Amino acid sequence: MINIEKYWENPNVLQVNRESPRSHYIPYADAAAAATEKRGNSPFYQTLNGNWKFRYVGGVNEVTEEFYRDDADVSAWDDLIVPSCWQMKGYDQKHYTNVNYPFPCDPPFVPDRNPAGLYVREFAVSEQWNRKEKYVVFEGVNACFYLWINGRFVGYSQGSRMPAEFNIGAFLRPGVNRMAVMVLKWCDGSYLEDQDAWRFSGIFRDVYLLARDSQHIRDVFIRQELAEDFRRAVLRVEIETKGTVPVRLELRDANNEPVCQNSGLIEGNGAVELTVANPVLWNAEQPVLYRLFIAGGNEVLLFDVGFRKVEIKDSVFMINGVAVKLKGVNRHDFHPELGQTIPVSSMIKDLVLMKQHNINTIRTSHYPNDPRFLSLCDKFGFYIVDEADLECHGVLSAGHYAKSSFHLLTNHPEWEAAFVDRAVRLVERDKNHASVVIWSMGNESGYGPNHMAMARWTKQRDPSRIVHYEGAAPRYEGNPDTACLDVASEMYPSLDYVEAYAVNEHEKKPLFLCEYSHAMGNGPGDLHEYWELFYKYPKLMGGCVWEWVDHGILTATPEGVPFYAYGGDFGDHPHDGNFCIDGLVTPDRKPHNGLKELKQVIAPVTFTAVDLQTGKIQVANRYDFRDLTHVAIYWKVEKDGELDQQGIIWDIAAKARDAQTIVLPYTLPEASTGAYVLTLSCRLKQATEWADAGHEIAFAQFALPVARVAESVARVSQEPIRLNRNGSKVEVNGFDFQHVFDLQAGTFVQLRKNGVDLLVEPAAFTVWRAPTDNDRNIKHEWIKEGFHEAVMKVYQAEIAGQTEQSVEFRVQFSLGAPIYHPILHGEALWRVDNTGGLSLQTHVKVREGVVFLPRFGLRLTMPQGMEEVEYFGFGPHDSYMDKRHSVRQGKFALRVDELTEYHIMPQESGSRHETEWAIVTNEQGMGLKFSGDRTFSFHASHYTPEALTSAGHWHEVKKRPETIVHLDYKMSGVGSNSCGPELLNKYRLDEREFTFAIAITPLFKED
Repeated sequence: MINIEKYWENPNVLQVNRESPRSHYIPYADAAAAATEKRGNSPFYQTLNGNWKFRYVGGVNEVTEEFYRDDADVSAWDDLIVPSCWQMKGYDQKHYTNVNYPFPCDPPFVPDRNPAGLYVREFAVSEQWNRKEKYVVFEGVNACFYLWINGRFVGYSQGSRMPAEFNIGAFLRPGVNRMAVMVLKWCDGSYLEDQDAWRFSGIFRDVYLLARDSQHIRDVFIRQELAEDFRRAVLRVEIETKGTVPVRLELRDANNEPVCQNSGLIEGNGAVELTVANPVLWNAEQPVLYRLFIAGGNEVLLFDVGFRKVEIKDSVFMINGVAVKLKGVNRHDFHPELGQTIPVSSMIKDLVLMKQHNINTIRTSHYPNDPRFLSLCDKFGFYIVDEADLECHGVLSAGHYAKSSFHLLTNHPEWEAAFVDRAVRLVERDKNHASVVIWSMGNESGYGPNHMAMARWTKQRDPSRIVHYEGAAPRYEGNPDTACLDVASEMYPSLDYVEAYAVNEHEKKPLFLCEYSHAMGNGPGDLHEYWELFYKYPKLMGGCVWEWVDHGILTATPEGVPFYAYGGDFGDHPHDGNFCIDGLVTPDRKPHNGLKELKQVIAPVTFTAVDLQTGKIQVANRYDFRDLTHVAIYWKVEKDGELDQQGIIWDIAAKARDAQTIVLPYTLPEASTGAYVLTLSCRLKQATEWADAGHEIAFAQFALPVARVAESVARVSQEPIRLNRNGSKVEVNGFDFQHVFDLQAGTFVQLRKNGVDLLVEPAAFTVWRAPTDNDRNIKHEWIKEGFHEAVMKVYQAEIAGQTEQSVEFRVQFSLGAPIYHPILHGEALWRVDNTGGLSLQTHVKVREGVVFLPRFGLRLTMPQGMEEVEYFGFGPHDSYMDKRHSVRQGKFALRVDELTEYHIMPQESGSRHETEWAIVTNEQGMGLKFSGDRTFSFHASHYTPEALTSAGHWHEVKKRPETIVHLDYKMSGVGSNSCGPELLNKYRLDEREFTFAIAITPLFKED
C-alpha cells in the first residue's frame, strides 16, 4: 500500500499546502488581451486539460508509491481525457442515490476498499516563466486528491466542487516535468457531499497552470456602496497582494468608454476607491455590466462589475430598492454523456432556455458551479442563489429518520472547520459576481452550531448579500436560533402554510421557497396557485422549481437501442430509481411541457379584459425594472379555430410594474353559429442574445361576446334502423353502417361504416391511468382499491326502446376488482340513430370511502391506420385540470404519436383537458368523431395504460398498431406529489355521483 498520510478519514485535515481561497480570475499581459476573456490569450495561463495517462484501482490499499515516481513507466496505462468523470468513461460503478449514503454511515470513516484513480501527465513550462511563481489550479476534483510533481509530494485537498490551488514553483525543473495525481472516490468530506445526484469521481473540471510575478495581486474583493437615490456609487476595491505591488484601476462602461480610474501602492492588504456618478444599475432584466481593469505590476486582471443593491426592507426582499420576485429553478451540473463535466456550450444552452422561459433565478443546487457559469449569469442576467458544497442528508436515513439524527454532523464540534471551509471557499471564489444575490449554506443537513458558524462568517465577510439555509425551517425543529439567517426558507410547503406565513405579523423575515414544485415526469401541476400567493403577498420572495434537467445517462440496450438510464439500470445499489429524472428539460435539453407551463405562469406580461366588445385590453407589466417598449402585441380573432382577423400593436410602453390599456380594432357580429376567441401574444420586437425577434414572452385568450345560434343539422338519413339478434349480440343496421351491441358484455363490440371497421375491441369503461411520477404516493391507494385491474360487471343489459329512427340500450353495471366492494356502480344508456351516430349517457355513483379516481371514461380501440387526429380544444401539447396555463384554445391537427409526451419513465401523458370535439381517422379521412354536451378529456395513443404501467423505459413498452382512444368525463390533475404537496382537492376526480355524456359519430371526412 502507498505510504502516505491517511488524510481522507481525518475531518481535521481539509488540505495540505493548498493556497488560501481567492476570487476567480485569470491574469493577462494587457487590457486588450483581458478584454477578450479568452484564457488562451494570456501568456500566464497554460491548460493541462487533455489526455492524461490513467489507471483505475479498485481500492487505495492496492496503490503503490511507484506510480508517482519520476521514472514510473505508465506507457501501458489507459488514456483519459481531463476533465471527465471516470464513471462516464467506463471505469467503476455508475451509481445514483438520493438520500442514502452509498457506504456505511460511520463518519469520518469510509470503506477500506476505496477506489482510486491514478493520473499522470508530462508537461513543459515556457522559459518565459523562469522568473515567475508557478501555480496549478484544479477547479474541481471529486472527492479528494494527493498531488506529486517530479516524484515529490506537493499537497492534498478535498471539497469536490471548489478550486484547489498549489504553488508548485519549488517542485519544477527545466524541460519536461511530471505531475501525478491520486484521486480517491471517498473521503470524510463525502459525508458532506450527499447530494441527490449520480455519484461521479475524478478530475471533472479544468486544470491549468498560472505564472505570476513574485510580487502580484493575490485577491480582489470589489465592494460597492450605492447612495440612497442610486445616483452615486463608490467602489471600494480591496486588494490583497503578495509583496508590494503598484496597482492601477480603470473602470469602463458597457460601451467600453472610460468612466474613472485611480491607482495606489498595496503592500499586503489595501484598498483603492472609485467613484461613479449616475451608475447604470445591473438587474436580471437589464444586466448592464461595467468592466474593471486592475493592473498590478506586469499583470492585468479583469472583473465585470454590476452595480446593484441587495437588501431586505420591511420583510420584503429588494434589489435596487424594488421588491423582486425570484422566478427560479434548481440546477445541478449534469450532462447525459459527460456527467458532471459541463462544457461552456451546454451552460449557455441552459441559460438561453431559461431566459426564453421567463426564469430569472437559479439556485446552484447544491454546490458551487463552474466559475464560468457565474460569469455567464452576470452577462445573461440571472439572480443566483449560490450554494455551498454541503449536504449530509444520509445521516437522516442512517438514523432511522429520527429528527435528532439529521443534526449529527452540524452539531459535532469536530466538523465545524469542514463546514466553515465550504462557506469560505464559496464566498471567496464568487464574491465579485453581480449575479450572486444570496449565499446559501448548503442543503438538507440538519441545523446546528456548525451551520451557524458558516452563516456568521459569511455575514461578517460579505454583509452586502443575504444569507439563506433551508434546513433551519421552524416547522422542522421547533424554533432554532436563526438570527444568523436573513430569510425563512421552506421546501414543498402547502399553500395554506405559505399563506399563513405571509399574513403572520410575527414572522419578520421574507419567505423563500428554495424548492416548491417538483417537475418530475408529467408535471408540475401546482404552479399557478403558488404564484397567485407570491404576487399577492410582498413578504413572499418566490421560489425555485425542482429541478432543471432530467439526470438520464445516455446508454443503449444490448440490441443498440438508445435510452436514458437512471438509478438501478447499472446494477447500482442502493439506488433511488428514476428519482433523478425530475427536470423541466430532458437530458439533451428539450423542454418538457412542464417548462412551458412554468413560462406562462411566471410571465412578466399579463392581460386583462376591460371591454371585449370594443376591444379594450389592459396590458400589465410585471417586469421589475424595464418598460415594455421592447415588445409588441400580436392579436388575432378566430372563429371555431379559423382565422378571422389579426393585427399588431407596436406602441407598447407601460413602465415597470405599471399597466396600459390598448384598443384592438376588431369587429364582431351580434350572433354566429361559431365561437369567437381572441388570442394575444406578447413578442420581442428585436433579437437578443437569447431569442430571435418574434419570440413569444406570454400569451392570453378571451372568449369574445358573440351570441351563439344553433347550427342546422346537415345530415339526415331516411333509412330506418334494422335489428338482427344473434344470441347476445344485436346487429344495428342502417343505410351505410353496421354496429353490434353485445348484451352480455354490455357494450358495443363493432362499429362499421361502409364496410370499414372502426372498432377492434369492445368499448369499455375505465378508471385507470398509467401512474405519473407525481402519482408515486397515491398510486398505492389506487392499486389497493384495484383500480388497475377493475373490470366491468353487467347486472342487466336490455334494448330499452326502438323506433325506425333510433334504438336504445340500457346497461346496469359496476367496475370492481378482487377483494373489495365495487369501485362504482353506473347506468349507461346507449342510443344509435339512423345515421349511424351513437350517443352515450352514463350516470355513476362511486362507493363511499373510495379514494379519488385517476379518471373515468370510455376506452375505444380503433384499428391500425387510424393515425390522423383533429380536435378543437386546448393545445398544441397536453393539458390537465391543474396543468393548462400554457395551452391555448384552437383547432389542431396532429398524428397520434405527436399527442404523447415521451417521459423517460413511461407514464400517463397526452391528455387534452376540456376538448369540445375530436376526430380520429385514417389517412383517407375514415374514422370517428367525438363530441359532448360539455367538454371532455380526450386522449389518443398507441400505448395502453397497462403497458405503460408495467414498463420502466420506453423500449420496454409494446407499441400497439391500433389507436387507443380515451374519452374521459374527467382526468384528475397531475400535481407535484412526487416530492411536493398532495394534489389539491379541486383538481381531484372526487365526486361521489356524476353524469357523463358523449356522442360518437362514424364519418368519412371527405363526404
